[in-house]
Amino acid sequence: MPASRRDLFALALAGLAPALPAAAQGWKPQRTIRMIVPYAPGGGADTTARLLAGPMSAALGQTVVVENRGGAGGSIGAGEVARSAPDGHTVMLDALGFVATPSLLPRLPFDYATAFTPVTQVTVLPQIMLAPREAPYSTLAEFIEHAGQHPNSLTYGSSGNATAAHLASVLLLRRAGLTLEHSPYRGGGPALQDLLGGSLAFVFGTVSSSTQLVRDGLVKALGVSTARRIAALPDVPTIAEQGFPGYELNEWNGFYLPAGAPEPVVSSLHGAVIAALKHPDVRSRLTAMGAEAVGSSPAAFASFVAQQREVMGNLIREAGIKAD
Repeated sequence: MPASRRDLFALALAGLAPALPAAAQGWKPQRTIRMIVPYAPGGGADTTARLLAGPMSAALGQTVVVENRGGAGGSIGAGEVARSAPDGHTVMLDALGFVATPSLLPRLPFDYATAFTPVTQVTVLPQIMLAPREAPYSTLAEFIEHAGQHPNSLTYGSSGNATAAHLASVLLLRRAGLTLEHSPYRGGGPALQDLLGGSLAFVFGTVSSSTQLVRDGLVKALGVSTARRIAALPDVPTIAEQGFPGYELNEWNGFYLPAGAPEPVVSSLHGAVIAALKHPDVRSRLTAMGAEAVGSSPAAFASFVAQQREVMGNLIREAGIKAD
């Protein structure tokens, strides 16, 4: 695991960094804070934002309102934040698309790498590689052998091009030297439905959507995308330990301000996010979603984003992935 990830998980395991009251950090918002989510309502980023909004409002002494600005891989909402004043009253919660979209849409009117101030990684969401119940393979090794014996005849699904589920699949297939047809769906739910019907060789699903299916025997779990096994399914090995050392590709969420935000603004909002992540109700609901709270420092998060941008950008370009 890269050092930046070790630092992030160390923070999570330690119960997250302590948060100072916003007033002690030198900045207090003067009006309602807009938290832009650059995706449609109902997804993981939107759900996480709405969990944070209430406790953040309490910590900051001002209302935090979640606004969905979906479209163009998240770039419409991100562009609105990039054009906003860096005074702390417009913020953004984005997902892995923050580092994937620039490679899919290279001619955007703003630069993701310079238009934002990273504040903190909020969560990491592990993924599970799933196979149909009736598939003639029950382990990753058996799947690889089966796929090798049926070249160019199998199809895998995902929640859309360059989503975490798609990129996790591409990374594995490239490392295994396999070629399968990709069938992108508009969301993970429809992909899982076709997997249950037996028409797909595999999909990567979230812990929240997949765990009960595995426990009920409706699908097979071939591996998890994290560096360590997950508590929800401790008997399912990681992909890394099944012959692919270093393999790790998860969904994650992060919190951003427009570029140029003053340090007191960054510090206060960072403290408010950390306070929200420590709230018992938020922690329990994140756990129910299969998400792990992180709460990294701004510097650690900036380093993580830069590393993810390079890794995901290279993967998208090398695999020739295009926008939907």
